[in-house]
Amino acid sequence: MKHIWIFLFCLLTFTSWAERSIKIIVNSGNYDRKDCIVSVDAAKLGFTGKSDFVLFEKEGYKQIPVKSQLIREKNGTTSLYWILNGNTPAGTSRQFSVLKTKPSINPDEMTVEDTHRALILKNRGKNILQYNYAVTYPPAGVDSAYKRSGYIHPAYSPTGNVLTTIQPKDHRHHYGIWNPWTHIVYDGTLYDLWNLGDKKGTVKAKNVEAIYEGRVCAGYDASLDHYIFTPQGEQLILHELWKVKAWDVSGGFLWDFESDLMPATSLPVLLQQYRYAGFGWRATEEWTRNNSEMFTSEGKNRQEIDGTTARWIYVTGQCTNGRSGFLILGCPENYNSPEPLRIWDENANGGRGDVFVNFAPTKNKDWELQPNKKYKLRYRIFMYDGEMTKELADRLWNDYAYPPQVIVK
Repeated sequence: MKHIWIFLFCLLTFTSWAERSIKIIVNSGNYDRKDCIVSVDAAKLGFTGKSDFVLFEKEGYKQIPVKSQLIREKNGTTSLYWILNGNTPAGTSRQFSVLKTKPSINPDEMTVEDTHRALILKNRGKNILQYNYAVTYPPAGVDSAYKRSGYIHPAYSPTGNVLTTIQPKDHRHHYGIWNPWTHIVYDGTLYDLWNLGDKKGTVKAKNVEAIYEGRVCAGYDASLDHYIFTPQGEQLILHELWKVKAWDVSGGFLWDFESDLMPATSLPVLLQQYRYAGFGWRATEEWTRNNSEMFTSEGKNRQEIDGTTARWIYVTGQCTNGRSGFLILGCPENYNSPEPLRIWDENANGGRGDVFVNFAPTKNKDWELQPNKKYKLRYRIFMYDGEMTKELADRLWNDYAYPPQVIVK
């Protein structure tokens, strides 16, 4: 009799819990998934701004706790994020339940350190990348026109290999991971915000708008301003907002980069066709033609890539702590996608073969930005140790381009 009462109590407790919880179904769709990022609009879960959520996954009769994180975006929306851990085959689904709860303090595994000159994103204390919002000046004896703020460096592999460099002697205007435009026509005049030595324009970090820390994600929103240099002085012509989020996934450091562009005046800004501009990456000076390799989604190798289009590109090379690499995924919603690539082949820099990669949406066509409109470019980066394969790169791109379907019941 005692066992019957225990059973009934458990049944009633589970029924009460089930009635209070909200069901979420995640469908994998046409692709195999592994450690895939998923999210749902918190408004669909009844989020009021004064609550948090506890997420569980249903496995048979069990409810397994799942790490999740609320992220409040600058546009006012709030989303609940989590990682679809492990393997999820194509054509299958997984069921989750979420309970609304009071805001709680959990130990953050994904954190951001503010040095008062830069933000450092970390996973369990290991550095992922550094966003520099203070001005960095060039070495003594170099024209101060090469100073810059608003760029990412260093960016690391999980073992700590540095995969970026700034201000190399051959190109002082290269700044790790950065996003300037080379041929900008404003009010009938051509300017250049990429080649700082030409003294026609620059980009300046403005404010850190938001910082994200939690059990799933670390990141930030940062505003930047694009200036042209005219005979009358500096003039602001373009606002930019970077949204950077690093995710707690296995196998490497995975992070998203989003750039929102908006003209700052009543005049349009024409990003004129040119062979390089936009999202650029200057790799570590440890890499040369002799110890690194480069491939794209279209099967092109380094000597074939420049000027072709691709969904993704990766470089793997020898570093201090072994081989590491850097994979860039382009979003299919980007302007002129799949985007043209500007890369340096093996003959670059007098035959040294230093690595430079640029997704250049205006490499073969103009892009006019109209006043009072916002224009978006998105990329996902995976920094890893060891080797990259086409199969892994394709899987990561499918997760990014065609995320799982999330249904709230």
